[in-house]
Amino acid sequence: MTPAGIPRPRIRRPAWAGRNYSLLTAAAIITGLGTHGALIAAAFAVLQSGGDGGDVGLVAAARTAPLVLFLLIGGAIADRVPRHRVMVAANALNCVSQAAFAWLVLAGDPKLWQMMLLTALCGTGQAFFNPAAEGMLMSSVSGEQAGRAFALFRMSMHGAAIGGAALGGAMIAAMNPGWVLAVDAAAFAVAGALRAFLDVAHIPPREPGGGVLSDLREGWQEFIGRPWLWSIVAQFSVVVAVVGAAESVYGPLVARDELGGARPWGFALAAFGVGTLCGALLMMRWKPRRLLLAGTLCVFPLALPSAALAVPLPVAGLSAVMFVSGVTIEVFGVSWMTALHQEIPEEKLSRVSAYDWFGSVAMLPLATAVAGPVEDLVGRGQALWGCAALVVLCTVAVLFVPDVRNLTRRPATVEVASGKKRSADTEGTVGRLG
Repeated sequence: MTPAGIPRPRIRRPAWAGRNYSLLTAAAIITGLGTHGALIAAAFAVLQSGGDGGDVGLVAAARTAPLVLFLLIGGAIADRVPRHRVMVAANALNCVSQAAFAWLVLAGDPKLWQMMLLTALCGTGQAFFNPAAEGMLMSSVSGEQAGRAFALFRMSMHGAAIGGAALGGAMIAAMNPGWVLAVDAAAFAVAGALRAFLDVAHIPPREPGGGVLSDLREGWQEFIGRPWLWSIVAQFSVVVAVVGAAESVYGPLVARDELGGARPWGFALAAFGVGTLCGALLMMRWKPRRLLLAGTLCVFPLALPSAALAVPLPVAGLSAVMFVSGVTIEVFGVSWMTALHQEIPEEKLSRVSAYDWFGSVAMLPLATAVAGPVEDLVGRGQALWGCAALVVLCTVAVLFVPDVRNLTRRPATVEVASGKKRSADTEGTVGRLG
C-alpha cells in the first residue's frame, strides 16, 4: 500500500516476456555468471597443478572437441524429444562434471587427464544443450516483438558473462579456484531446476520419424535449401575462426610485447563487452526491415580489432575499436536470430541451430592451433592483417547472395490450421525466401 492508502500498481511483464521466456532468461543469467568464472578457474587450476600453457590449451581443446563432435546429434535429439528435458539432462551432466572437477582441485594434485576428461564431459553437455536451448528460446516468443526479446536475452547473457568473469577473477585471487568451479556446479543445478518448469504444451507433438540419421538428413535439407542460411554459416566458419585466433592468441601477445602487459588487453576485452550490451540495447528499439543485409553490413567492423592489433593502436584506440565491434556483432546476432525465428519451421529449429553452431565453431580449434606456426612463417603483423582481410572478403562474398540482401522482416504472423506460421501480409507484399 502507498502512504495514501492507494494500492501500488502491479509491475507487469511485457506481453512478449512470457513465463518460458522469463525462466530461460533467468537460467541463462545464472549459468552465465558461473560458467565465465569457471573458464578462468579451469586455466588457473591447470597452472596451479604444475601445468604450462600447452596444458591449458589441451584442457581448452578437450572442451571444444566434443562440442563439435556432438552438436548435430544434439540438434536431432532436441527436435525429437521435449527440448526442456534435453536442457535439464545437459545441465545435470555439467553440474556433476564441474562438481567432480571442483573436488579434485580442492583435494589437491589433479591429473591432467582427469581435468581433460571432466572438461570434455562439460563440453558434451553443451553440445546437447545449445541446439535445444536455441530452439526453446525461439519457440517462446512470437510476433513483432521477437527481435526485442532476443536483444534483451542476449544483453542479459553478455551482462552475466562480464559479471561472471569479474566475480570469478576476484574469487580466484582470494581463494582456491576449485571454489569457483563449485559455484559453477551449483549454478548448473539451479538453472536446471528452473528449466524443468518450462511449459512445452504449445509445441506440437513430433511425428514419429525414421531415426536420428533421418532427422539429420531432414535438418540438412532444410539448411542447404536456404542460400541465405548456408552462405552466412559458411562465412562465419571463417570469421569466427580468424577472429578467435586473433583475440585468443595474437591479442595477448601484442598486449605483452607492445602495450605493457595483460591489463590493457583486459580493458580492450571489457570495452568489447560493454559494446555488446549497447548493441543489444540498440536492437531493442531498432527493427531493420532487411534483416540480413543490416546484419551482414555490421560484420565488416569485426575486421577492425585484428587491424588495430597489427598496427598496433594504443590502448585507447584498441578499446574504441573493440567497443564498436561489440556493438555491431550484436546487430548481426539479433538480426540473425530474428531471421531464423521467422523463416525456420518450429519442428526443425534445433536441427538447423545445430548446423549453424557446427559451422560456426568447426574451424576454430584448427585456427587457434595454427596461429603460432603462421606467425612464425609470415610474422605476427602479416598474420593479423590476413585475419582482417579474410573477414572483409568473406563478408563481401556473402553480399552477392540475393537472399541475404533481400530477406525482409515480416511485420506479424498469424497461425493457420496446420500450425504453421505465415505472414499476415500477402506473399506478394513481403515474400518468404527459401
